[in-house]
Amino acid sequence: MNKDEILKAIEEKYNKLGVPIETMLEGLLHSTPITYWDYIQTDALLGLQIPRTTQKDEMVFIMYHQVNELLFKMILWEIDQVAKAVNVTAKKFSMHLMRISRYFDMLCNSFSVMADGMEREQYLKFRNTLTPASGFQSAQYRKIEFASTELINLIDHRYRNSIDRNSSFKNAYDHLYWQAAGVNHKTGKKSTLIKLFDKKYIGDFIDFMEDYNDINLSKKFKQLPEDVQLDSKLIKAMRHYDYTVNVKWVMAHYNAAGKYLGGGDKDLEATGGSSWRKYMHPKYQRRIFFPYLWSEEELKNWGTF
Repeated sequence: MNKDEILKAIEEKYNKLGVPIETMLEGLLHSTPITYWDYIQTDALLGLQIPRTTQKDEMVFIMYHQVNELLFKMILWEIDQVAKAVNVTAKKFSMHLMRISRYFDMLCNSFSVMADGMEREQYLKFRNTLTPASGFQSAQYRKIEFASTELINLIDHRYRNSIDRNSSFKNAYDHLYWQAAGVNHKTGKKSTLIKLFDKKYIGDFIDFMEDYNDINLSKKFKQLPEDVQLDSKLIKAMRHYDYTVNVKWVMAHYNAAGKYLGGGDKDLEATGGSSWRKYMHPKYQRRIFFPYLWSEEELKNWGTF
């Protein structure tokens, strides 16, 4: 487009908005040029790291988790490109799934930053100031789960046969697999960890669960024409995403926790009070987004292959 065509197109755009082009152009006359630090909001971003102790490696811990949350936001953004689309092709579905998987690959690979980037002695000192906070309380991660699969696949496997698929969202929420990590194994009561989590997010979660009940990635896949569902590249992308999130990412987290909390019979509890080995390991969680895309043998050995 030449200059005259661009000006004409701009005028048409602002006429539709009811804004005279003279007003818009005058605004440009007085505006200042955009800078990297204004666009990225670096001052605000770099001011969000506030340690609670004098342990230097706590800064690594804070920034690492903030990076995780930014990647979770990117993942939810990509999921919505599929979940909220009216018509989705196998190519588009695969493209966004592979973007999401690459983000999780980054997350998996990044665990070495925390696993090898902090002194254990420092971690064991500052972690006590974090109680009862826990990475368990990442709301975005829970939303990724809700947006990826049907709720029945997120129910604690011990209760799946007794939970009706048409059960209320509140009842489903109460039986999600991760609820077990929020119960004090000695008293059977909800820990402070889960009480605070519920108070902050339960309303938002139930609304989110309802919003994505019919548009989560699994449902969107099943709504595709049969020939599209059989697309080998799409199936490969679905399996890759499922394995990356529910085995590779979880095991990376599990192994990192083992370095700082592990000790055989003397394992330390997670800051939220959970028995992290049983809570985190995928062979116990049995969380699988797309179980219909895996063989019986693969399902039987989930988390061990």
